[in-house]
Amino acid sequence: MVSYLCNRFHISVAELSLMKLALAIQTPEVPRLVPVALLSGTLEEKLAKAALWGADGVELMTSHPAQVDPDSMQTLLGQYGLQIAAVASGAISLALGYTLLNVDPEISQKARARLYELIDLAAALHAPLVTIGSFRGKLVWVGEGARDQLVEILRQAGVYAQARSVRIALEALNRYEGDIVNNHVEGLAFLEEVSHPALGLLLDTYHVNIEESSWTEPFQRVLQAGKLFHVHLGDNNRLPPGKGLIDFPAIVAALRRGGYDGFLTAELLARPDPDTAARETLTYMRSLLGN
Repeated sequence: MVSYLCNRFHISVAELSLMKLALAIQTPEVPRLVPVALLSGTLEEKLAKAALWGADGVELMTSHPAQVDPDSMQTLLGQYGLQIAAVASGAISLALGYTLLNVDPEISQKARARLYELIDLAAALHAPLVTIGSFRGKLVWVGEGARDQLVEILRQAGVYAQARSVRIALEALNRYEGDIVNNHVEGLAFLEEVSHPALGLLLDTYHVNIEESSWTEPFQRVLQAGKLFHVHLGDNNRLPPGKGLIDFPAIVAALRRGGYDGFLTAELLARPDPDTAARETLTYMRSLLGN
């Protein structure tokens, strides 16, 4: 697979090996199962499996960031040689129903407080970024002024994050899951409105497949704009890469050509079970990355 990829896209093995692989996992305090979180067992068992099966890091999905002990987490990460790829916000919206845009101003305020807790946790764990997907909420829930409200929320969060050497990656979500920033063009335009260097985009191959006309062009254009902060992996059926129709060799090549050296996080359906999905993803992606 590696020689095929290098020959097809005229790139070297050394170039392929720079990107890192991570698995999305939920932390113990999350009160319900997150459907796109991988690995079973205790937190330590999850980290042990991630390391054993070849992950470079994990993306933490937490609903109560202030309850995560950074020192204990750092000890476990060091024990298994793993990094934190990102601190994710999805568990806050999925498990608690808190969103930045919300019909209830009190819930919106709670969500903003959690966002700052996520940033604090990321800083304490030396994680590069916080991700925002469904946690942003929907414009339709608020109505007039919702877009400006979200712009201001994220601009203020960007100031807070930058002071702590953390970035914020806003995910382009498909139209069935969100009504703002559905594709990379909308994402880049929205970032111009926010106008803060700590804000960038997260592109997820699953959402790209639904909303874009090309699997590779969105990654190329966002890289050219200097705004590709993070990448999520999932095939068109939201199963592990290689189990569907998406051309992952082409995407990997586009990322490498554009100079992307960050994490690729598997955030996908835990089918047939969370361990098998994780292991299959790592095996397939390692065959592409060549390390």
